[in-house]
Amino acid sequence: MEKLQHIEIIVLLLQLATMLVVARIFAEIARSLKQPAVVGEILAGVLLGPTLFGTIAPDYFFMLFPPSGSSAMVLDGFIQVAVVLLLFIAGLEVDLHIVWQQGRQALLVSLFSMILPFGLGFLASYFMPGLFNIADGDRIIFALFIGTILSVTALPVIARILMDLGIFKTNIGMLIIASAMIIDILAWLVFSVILSLMGSEGEKMNIQTTIGLTLGFTLFMLTVGRWLINFSLPWINKKLSWPGGLLSLSLALCFAAAAFTEYIGIHAIFGAFIIGVALGDSEHLSERAKEIIHQFINNIFAPLFFVSIGLYINVFESFVLLPILVLLITAYVGKIGGATLGARLGRLPKYDALAVGFGMNTHGTLEVILAAIALNNEIISEEIFVSVLVVVMITILTSAPLMKYCLKLAKEKETG
Repeated sequence: MEKLQHIEIIVLLLQLATMLVVARIFAEIARSLKQPAVVGEILAGVLLGPTLFGTIAPDYFFMLFPPSGSSAMVLDGFIQVAVVLLLFIAGLEVDLHIVWQQGRQALLVSLFSMILPFGLGFLASYFMPGLFNIADGDRIIFALFIGTILSVTALPVIARILMDLGIFKTNIGMLIIASAMIIDILAWLVFSVILSLMGSEGEKMNIQTTIGLTLGFTLFMLTVGRWLINFSLPWINKKLSWPGGLLSLSLALCFAAAAFTEYIGIHAIFGAFIIGVALGDSEHLSERAKEIIHQFINNIFAPLFFVSIGLYINVFESFVLLPILVLLITAYVGKIGGATLGARLGRLPKYDALAVGFGMNTHGTLEVILAAIALNNEIISEEIFVSVLVVVMITILTSAPLMKYCLKLAKEKETG
């Protein structure tokens, strides 16, 4: 069995130490500026990568982060595990009871805030392939990806923004959360189908089989599987040491589901996400247990992934203004317009509906993960990847103040 050499072990450990320390520093800076930690962690990766560190001290950069070799391969393994765990805790945040309670309004907001940006993103990228430097043969898959990216709402980020604004428990807050949950599930189904279209014929199942197994797995886990988990948790909490037993079995279930969905031709992250939904919906999974899982993953594995985003991309070299502007305009018009329309059809007042629209236009963790997977699968180029990062950053920075302004106008109208 091939093993890491002495120097490769040292390099790997220094990589992990450097990534975690720098990520923590910039995450704390981001929090001090009232921004999500993910913003600081992505910035840390940009600074550690060829954009800054690789430009200032290229020899030391390639010594610490070699592009190939055993240490690079092991680090990539850590990153893959981090992505799977990130989607697992994203699934834990999906509360199906909240979705059912919001009912018709959440369905209208989620459908319109997904369909309109998806359609605009698809049309813009499909009919302007030259702008995005896409070959004719890749146009459909690329257009599907852009539509999906623009239609997703970042549930973890918008949840934090709603808490900061003090409206998480209000009707508007719950409506945004429920709508984002519905979109998450639908978007992952769509993206899983996109990934199943990739690769050679020998590497993938028949597309009908893949879609059938994907839908079957989803329905099973959200019904029978969810019931089995809920039935088993009291025994696990009582008989096994807490929280070690719950933590190890939860992660084992996450990895098993991820392996299954990877096997049937869709990405491992989908299995992890659905298992997270099924587990997080159990009444026997306490908030304390959720917090332990979140802290473990968010502070150890999540920074590794978000820092890795910038390690091998020179942002300055890959920054192209026109695609960024097109994606930004499409995102704002499609997402805000669609969500606002859905909220108005759900009989929300004008300014409340606009606040919902600005909230639903929050992009973040999931979009970055989707873009990173698409980049690895050569669906998109580095230029488009950087464009997605810019869109994510700008929507995060603008969502809270725009929502706050609309809620202020709504309150003034009520009191006036």
